[in-house]
Amino acid sequence: MKIAISAAGPNLEDMVDPRLGRCQYLIIVNPETMEFESIQNSNTGVMHGAGIQTAQMIANKGATVVLTGNCGPNAFQTLSAAGIQVITGVSGQVKEAVEKYKKGEFQPTAQANAPSHFGGGRGMMGGGMGRGRGIGISQGGRFQTTSFSDAETLRSSNMSKEEKLQFLKNQAQVIAEQLEQINKRIKELEKEK
Repeated sequence: MKIAISAAGPNLEDMVDPRLGRCQYLIIVNPETMEFESIQNSNTGVMHGAGIQTAQMIANKGATVVLTGNCGPNAFQTLSAAGIQVITGVSGQVKEAVEKYKKGEFQPTAQANAPSHFGGGRGMMGGGMGRGRGIGISQGGRFQTTSFSDAETLRSSNMSKEEKLQFLKNQAQVIAEQLEQINKRIKELEKEK
């Protein structure tokens, strides 16, 4: 059995990336042995089809389960067609997510929980703030993006009020965990002086 996890970095100690199609890395884990393979996602900058292409990468690696924060409709459909179980709403460290999965703490997702093109905004390093471009969040030297345009897309999506609320709560939790990791790293660097 193999589990694919969307990750902000290449290691089990890195955080789960809230985006699937545009995640920085995919970590493919054997949950019994915790042996893993890290794959840098080449689809982070594509204009269209990032979710489908990332889902195809996951299928090609033989994963049977995906753990991620959010999954758009195209990626969800591609993964489902390949017989891959999708679990959304996952956050925290990759290693912790795998342990929670092994304990049966997650339930499979019945449908996509993010709008199309989720996470496609550009960060501060690449596009500035405002006009729906997003704000970059550093994670171990890499910039993740939370796009304000996604909130606009979410408003017009066909998700129920409860699904939208859960989606936003998941995003807030991921951002809080990222901020905690950033503050921890700041303190570590300050001690090194």
